[in-house]
Amino acid sequence: MNNASLVSSPSSRLHVVLGAGQIGPRVADLLLAQGHRVRLVQRTRRAPERPGLTSVCGDITDLAFAEEATRGASVVYDCMNPPYHLWATQLLPIARGALHGATRAGAKLVALDCLYMYGVPDGAMREDSPRRPCSRKGALRVELEEMRLAAQRRGDARVAIGRASDFFGANVPLSAWGDRFYARALAGRAVECMGDPEMPHSYTYVEDVARGLVTLGEREEAMGHVWHLPTAPAESTRALARRLGRALGVEVEVARLPRILLRAVGLFSPFMREVAEMAYQWDVPYVIDDTRFRETFGWSATPVERQVADIAAWARDRYKIAAPRGAAAIPAARA
Repeated sequence: MNNASLVSSPSSRLHVVLGAGQIGPRVADLLLAQGHRVRLVQRTRRAPERPGLTSVCGDITDLAFAEEATRGASVVYDCMNPPYHLWATQLLPIARGALHGATRAGAKLVALDCLYMYGVPDGAMREDSPRRPCSRKGALRVELEEMRLAAQRRGDARVAIGRASDFFGANVPLSAWGDRFYARALAGRAVECMGDPEMPHSYTYVEDVARGLVTLGEREEAMGHVWHLPTAPAESTRALARRLGRALGVEVEVARLPRILLRAVGLFSPFMREVAEMAYQWDVPYVIDDTRFRETFGWSATPVERQVADIAAWARDRYKIAAPRGAAAIPAARA
C-alpha cells in the first residue's frame, strides 16, 4: 500500500469505507458529495481515484494492515461481505479487523448487517425481535452482533449497526435483481423466486442503504444501537417484479424455483448450497419494521415508484431497452 495515500489533512474529516461491492462505493459517493475525504479499502484491487478519494487494497484480517488502512479516520464503514460459501471462515475475521482498526483510530464504526439472526419471523422484524437463527449464517450473524456491541459496552469502540433486507436497486449483481433477472425477463421467460412469490417480502433500496449508513455515521445518538434502515412497505416479489416490468415495457412473470432444484444445484456449487439454506425467507411474510430509524432521524425510504423508475432508467441504458411507448416523464430524483 502507498503510505502517501494515508496522509491525513487537518482541514477535512477522513471517512474510511471498507468494501467496494454493492454498497461501499455508494457510501463513498455520498460522503464525497458532502465534501469529506474518503479512503476506499478493498481486498484485491484499487478503485479508480478521483478528487477526495484514495484507494488502497489489502487483507483487513491482517490487524497491522487494518490499523494502517483506518489510520486518521473519524468514521469507519464496514460494508464488507464475503461470498456465502466463505462466511464460515471469513465473516468474523474481516469484521474483527474492521473493529480493531476503528478502535485504534478512535473512530466510529458503522457496520452494515442483514436480518438472518432473526430466523423465521412470526411478525414484522424489529430491532428488539428475538435472535432465533435457523441457519448457520444466521448463527454467525448473532455472534458478529455480540462481538461489535460488546466492544461498545466495554468502551473500546463506538459502534452502530444498520440492518437491511434483501437489496433492490440498479447494478446489484448479487441479488434477485441481478443480470439473471433481466436476461430472463427480456427473453420472455419467467423470472425466479426462491419461495412463494405471493408472500410479502421487504426489499431495501440500495441507495437508501447507503444514505442510512451515512446518517448513522453523522449522528452520535446512533452509537451503541442496532437500526433497521429505511425500507419501503413490503409487497410481494411478484408485484414488485411486475412493477419493474411495466416500467421497462415488458410482461414479467414470476415462478417459484423448486427447492429440490436448489438442493440439486447445491451438490455441485458451494455458493448455491448456501443460497438454498436461506430460501425460507420467501416462504413466510418477511417484513422489516424501520419505525425506530424514521422517528429518530426524520426520513423514510424512497417511494417505490421512484425506486422502480430509477432502476428502469439504468436498466434501459445497460441492456439497451427502448423506453415504453407513452411512458410518462419521471421527475428528477431527489438530491
